Formats: sequence, C-alpha cells, structure tokens
Amino acid sequence: MAQRAKRIASLLAATFVFMPVIALAAELPAEQDMQKQLDALAARVAAQQAQIDAQQQQIAADQIEIRNLKARPLPFALLDSDRAMGEPAPSAQQQTVGASLGAPKANIAERTQAVPQGQGVLTPAGRTTIQSSLTYIRSQNDRLVFAGIELVPGLQIGSIQASTADRNAVIDALTIWHGFSSRLEGEITIPALFRNDSIHLAQVRNGTVTEGFDLSRHAIGDIEGALRYQLNAPTKPDEPIFVAGLRVKSNTGVSPFSITYDEFGIAQGLATGSGFWGVQPGLTMLLPSDPVVIYAGVSYLYQIPRNINRTVGGTLIGRVTPGGTASANVGFGFSINPRFSFSLGYSHSYIFPTSTELNGSRQRSTSSTVGALDFGLSYRLSARSSVNLAFQFGVTQDAPNDSITVRIPFTF
Repeated sequence: MAQRAKRIASLLAATFVFMPVIALAAELPAEQDMQKQLDALAARVAAQQAQIDAQQQQIAADQIEIRNLKARPLPFALLDSDRAMGEPAPSAQQQTVGASLGAPKANIAERTQAVPQGQGVLTPAGRTTIQSSLTYIRSQNDRLVFAGIELVPGLQIGSIQASTADRNAVIDALTIWHGFSSRLEGEITIPALFRNDSIHLAQVRNGTVTEGFDLSRHAIGDIEGALRYQLNAPTKPDEPIFVAGLRVKSNTGVSPFSITYDEFGIAQGLATGSGFWGVQPGLTMLLPSDPVVIYAGVSYLYQIPRNINRTVGGTLIGRVTPGGTASANVGFGFSINPRFSFSLGYSHSYIFPTSTELNGSRQRSTSSTVGALDFGLSYRLSARSSVNLAFQFGVTQDAPNDSITVRIPFTF
C-alpha cells in the first residue's frame, strides 16, 4: 500500500510539473497564426502607403503642368489659321484642361473659314499658304450730268450728258501667306484684271450726239502686301482676340490718268488700278461666343497725292489728292461640322471727296458710300485645302450690284 501511495504521489507531482508545458504547447499554434495575420496586415498597409505616395507625386506633377499651361495661351486662344488645316491636334491633356475651362466645342479656325478675307485667324509659325481666287463683279449705273451754268431755272448753258454703263470685271488673284511666328504673318497679293464695259452715251451740245461703245482691258492690277500681328493672348475661351494689320497698295495697275481720252474727255480705255500708292492700317476683333465667332473690323485707306500734269479734253490736270476711305464691317462665322461652315456680315465704306487741280483751280468731288451684305460658305476638302465661296450684294447706290468670289487655299 505504501508503495502504491508513493507511485500515485509521483504521478500527481509529474502532472503538476508538465501541466504548464502542455498548456504552452497548446497555445503556440494560436500565437503563430496571429503573427501571420499581423504580418499580412502590415504588408497591406505598406502597399497602400506606397500607392498613396505615388498618387501624391502624380498630383503634384499634374498641378505643375496645369500652372505651366495656364501661364501660356491655351489651344483655343491661339490663332491657328483656317488656312493651316494640317496643324496637329492638341494633346489629350491640353484638351482636358481646355474643357475644364469651358473651351468651345469647335475651335476658332473652323468657325472663321468662311468669313471675309483678312478677318480670320493667322497662319501658324513656319507654315505657308498659297491661294488662288477668282472674283466676278458686276455693276450698272445710269447718270445724268450737266456741265455748264444755269442762269435761271430751266435756262441752262452748257452740255448735258446721259450715260448708261454695264460694267463687268473678273479678278484672278494669287495670294501667299506665311507665318513668321505664332503672332505674326505676312501676305502678298498679285491680281490680274479682265474688264469689260458696255457704255451708251447721249450728249447734248450743239445737237444731240448718241454713242454706244464697248471697252475691254486685260492687265495686272495693284499689287498689295500686308502684315498682321496678334496683340493679345487670351487665357479664357470667351475673351476677344485683337489683330492689328498694315496693308500697302502699289500703283502697278493701269492708271486712270494713263489711258487715252477723246476730244470731249471721254475715256477710250479702262484702268486696272487706282494710280496711287496707298497705306491702310486696320484692327480686327474675333470674339468666341459658342457656337459662333463674332468678327468686327475697322480700317482707313490713305492714298498718297501726286502731280498728274496731263491735259485731258482741254483741261490740265495738276495735283490730285485722293479721298481717304474709312471702312468697317461686322458679322459672325458658324461651323456646322469640322468640314462645313458659313458666315453672315455687313461691310460699309465711306469715301471722302477727292481734291483735283484743274487748270490751276481746286475742284472737289462728292463723297460716296459703299455698303454691302456679305455671305460666305466654306467646305474643307482635305487636311490642307478647302474651297470657299464669298458673295456680296450692294445695298447703296455707289456699291457694285453684286460680286462672287471663289477661293481655294492650299497649306504646306
């Protein structure tokens, strides 16, 4: 019994000794699983922190790029020419920035392709555009002129001249533009004129003299050169764009003072130029107003006086001071789609009187007003060329009845 009691006591003692070891062995797997979970969670947090750091770096880079884009003209504010249709499209990031600022859906160039020549956008730097154009102008007028004195109402001493003239002109012009920078372009125009006038003239001197004759002329016109400069660089899509221009007109055409006249001072030929050098400064405005672009312009043509010193019909013509011409126009261009656009507008010119020295005395002509409605159409044939139609309808007595112009520009 004593031995059995000792054995039981020994077993109990062993149990108490190894109980903590058994318990520790049972808890060890649970602690290992928890450590694995902690390690996995730490790895996930580290990966998310790396993503956050990368996103913050990208946000900082995007903010720098946005500030750089805002510091220079946006794509829609630059006057990329309607004549430079091969210009590459803006990048996706530029389009995104433009859209965030409310940029028009169609750019300015698309909506100004059909506006009158000289009212559109500039040629991009390094680009050259060559344009062939053909213009037909028709005008008719009836005039009754009395040259003499009227002693009392109804009693006239002198000659009475009544004329009916049907005048037709075709102008074949070659125009070249070149973009020297993003804000400056140069232009040169070389016209050739085909003129035909049908005139019926009735004169009363000692008796009644009636004449009918046709005149025609084919010769070069007055060559012109011009510079246009964009004054501002808008940073918002609804800000106006201003372009200043300076045009110089030569006297290369046939002067009205160089053609022949008969003994009564009736012209026996037709002029193809004004006979004077001229300078014409001007200012053009383009105002984007989605979905159109409003255009407006003002200019003044000054022609340099000169001495003619020629006798015509027994009258000596001395110094001639041509009247200046103040012009203004306004209208809008609208793009139906990237290929087709049209424009509507009105142009008006006031021609000041011309002062002429005749037999030593100064004579002044009357002023005249030329007003016309403008309508234009444009269709883009390819990325580098288009065909444009322009129509003008005279609304004042001194304006031509109508004119039609076909223009085909090609950019390279």
